[in-house]
Amino acid sequence: MSTTAELASVPVRGKPAQNQGRPDRFRADIQGLRAIAVSLVLLYHLWPNRLTGGFIGVDVFFVISGFLITSHLVGSVPTRGADLVRFWAKRIRRLLPAALLVLAATLIGSRLFAPETQWDNTAREVMAATVYGENWRLAQTSVDYLASENAASPVQHFWSLSVEEQFYLFWPILILLLAGLARRRGLPTLKVVLAGLVVVVGGSLAYSIQATSTEPASAYFVTPTRMWELGAGALLAVMTRLAAARLGRDAERERAGGRWTLLAWLGLAAVALTAVTYTGATPFPGWQALLPVLGTVAVIGAAAAPAGLSPTRLLRLRPVQWMGDISYSVYLWHWPLIALLPAVSGGHLGRLDKFAILVASLVLGTLSKRYVEDAFRFGRRVPGIRRTYVLAAVAMSVVLVLAGLQVVEIQHRQQQARAELEQALSGDNPCFGAAAWSSKVTCQPVPYSDILPSPADAAKDKSDAYSDNCWVYPPFRTTKSCIFGDKNGQVSIALLGNSHAGHWLPALQEIAKQKHWKITTFLASECTPSTTPVQWDTDAKQAGCLKWAKSVQRQIIKGHFDLVVASNRNGHPAVGLTNKKSQSAWQAGYRDYLSTLDRAGVHVSVIHDNPFPGKPIPDCLAENPDQMHTCDGRPDRWVPRDPMVAAAEELHSSRLSTVDLTRYFCDEQSCPAVIGGVIVYFDGSHITKTYSRTLAPYLLGPLTAAVAKSR
Repeated sequence: MSTTAELASVPVRGKPAQNQGRPDRFRADIQGLRAIAVSLVLLYHLWPNRLTGGFIGVDVFFVISGFLITSHLVGSVPTRGADLVRFWAKRIRRLLPAALLVLAATLIGSRLFAPETQWDNTAREVMAATVYGENWRLAQTSVDYLASENAASPVQHFWSLSVEEQFYLFWPILILLLAGLARRRGLPTLKVVLAGLVVVVGGSLAYSIQATSTEPASAYFVTPTRMWELGAGALLAVMTRLAAARLGRDAERERAGGRWTLLAWLGLAAVALTAVTYTGATPFPGWQALLPVLGTVAVIGAAAAPAGLSPTRLLRLRPVQWMGDISYSVYLWHWPLIALLPAVSGGHLGRLDKFAILVASLVLGTLSKRYVEDAFRFGRRVPGIRRTYVLAAVAMSVVLVLAGLQVVEIQHRQQQARAELEQALSGDNPCFGAAAWSSKVTCQPVPYSDILPSPADAAKDKSDAYSDNCWVYPPFRTTKSCIFGDKNGQVSIALLGNSHAGHWLPALQEIAKQKHWKITTFLASECTPSTTPVQWDTDAKQAGCLKWAKSVQRQIIKGHFDLVVASNRNGHPAVGLTNKKSQSAWQAGYRDYLSTLDRAGVHVSVIHDNPFPGKPIPDCLAENPDQMHTCDGRPDRWVPRDPMVAAAEELHSSRLSTVDLTRYFCDEQSCPAVIGGVIVYFDGSHITKTYSRTLAPYLLGPLTAAVAKSR
């Protein structure tokens, strides 16, 4: 996405390798490939359901970048540190000005137009993008089940730029070391470089295949799984240089012209095929990325002449070349527009909105290319090497400080909100939280300015199971438990399930304060305690979840708990079924699991799963402060069928009981997003810690009765 300037520095097939440090000719076909790549990404982000594999445009960019950068490096092999300093200075002048401009504009735009719930995350991602570490931040959050419901960050597209910048930092050092090794051993430099790159590319590809099969969410972003794609272009650059030196005559290319034209068409066909057939469900990158990568390699390697039926005749058309020329800036600008415009247009991108984004991306890309990119590279006062680094450090610091100030401000607001929250919880307001449903007094609606926790703070208002790291995460290789309440309590409670069990912990803690109960958690992210295999994105997660459920079952039986409190959300379909058709399979798995506990004499109380909004409630409230009711839902849409409750009731055992607190979430007409001045959900399905605490009085009776039965 960042190498338009280097398009001239590419050897032509059949040209001698003389003057290798100097450009040989302009590669219009590569410029055209860049236009195709950015168009695929742009169209995919605007119409993801129509161009389902458009994301592979990024992979096309990677190959181009690897090829062009390595062509420069092997054309003038770095031999000392000063060569690297000059190389990086060029990259800074080429990439940083436009990137920092977009980051600063996005930070300001987010503050002006996005809801306050997104300010903190946007500021932190701007900081990560500024230092080109966004891909690692996204890799970390991609495996966080709760983070998956967050609104899209307006700078998350910087993940690919981060990968490239890390490549630009590492690759010249690698080539310098390989070239140094060749000189010391008296071996041909390019052949040693080629051998070294083959090892790196092969290792990266192998790791990409392995990581994509075990943790595809994070594998999509991390640098080691992507390095081979840039490396594929790099290998082509070295082999092209070697071939040019060996052939040394133009006639060879002319005799093979038809063959290279066919190869170029086949390469474009491979890219097009993946763009229309791949989907978000395709495990990627892994071996599936070979098709678009090798297709791009074929087009670049063919270097087809613009004659006859060659695709280069199309790729060199003026509109295509213009699109390729502004592709870097278009890529920078398009995603912030897509992410922020819904905050202005009412939360949905219509056809007019998408057309406006398309036009704005092209206009901003053109202006940015001319007045920012070119000004720092070809202007009258192009900074020298030392000044380049100084200006870069100052500009990056400015963006980091602006983002940091926003983070500090949000933290200060959250501290104030938490103080207000603790004061409210310690009071005796009969209309606070769930009490509003059963209050004998008339409870008045609470204005947006007074709801607790604040929408910006609600997303972090989670049970202590998160701060105390009490979770087992995919692929569930172990079990884990935490103890809360009275550690010496005579009544021992086990809390069992996934995140929809974990959000009941605050209510149990309130009860434990009164009853001196000891609470032991057995919690796994997304995994349900069941014998039914459900569909995961890897076989290891599917097997690990079943193994965790069985292991926890044994621990509970041996633990002699007075009561097991269980609750779950079923987010994964049974193997071979859809979610809608999985109800009976889920119920059967719970029935088997609970019957085993029942036969062992374990008492279990199953809490009916809470209503499921399916949209981030804090964001909705922040976007609609004067119409908070628009964030409410209907019981027939939000209240789920609970297969674990159905299984417990089906078994008709005195040791199995159920608790349904739906009446404290919904009445006959509505499921409010705010009840008694308290935000009910911290995302699209999980209960806030605050609202959970207000439910304790209504959970106390059923659980006390269940404990009494067990003793």
